[in-house]
Amino acid sequence: MSIHPRRLLALPAALVITTALLAQPAERPKAEAMVKEGIAFLKANGKEAFLAEVHKPQGRFHVKQGGTLYLFVYDLKGVVLAHGARANLLGVNRWNVKDPDGVYNIQEIIKTGQKKGGGWADMKVENPATGKVENKTSFCLAEGGIVVGCGIYK
Repeated sequence: MSIHPRRLLALPAALVITTALLAQPAERPKAEAMVKEGIAFLKANGKEAFLAEVHKPQGRFHVKQGGTLYLFVYDLKGVVLAHGARANLLGVNRWNVKDPDGVYNIQEIIKTGQKKGGGWADMKVENPATGKVENKTSFCLAEGGIVVGCGIYK
């Protein structure tokens, strides 16, 4: 059996798409685990130490070079208390931020995080790696009046 040359050219693209689709579900448990690790750190070390660790460039919950996972922390009114990738957001109230579909991203994160056991909030946001608006899902969990989250692009 021979494969037509045009089909061989299509093969790399199919592999890239398949690999991307397979990678996203594999990141979900990592994102959820990072949030739970952050909550454990919060409980063991207190709120101020936790927020400092998230915000600190070399902190364990800050985005690493070549990585995509980091924690973000909001109060229940939508103010950024710490952000593991975008320090410029510290102290900004993002309560009314909407995605292109009109979803209030931060309100969704806070509402989802306050559910028993937390959960996944879906939205569209600009991916800093690509500069394009993409689908994103974030695992969110509330603890002690704050919501901790970690997101992955779909």
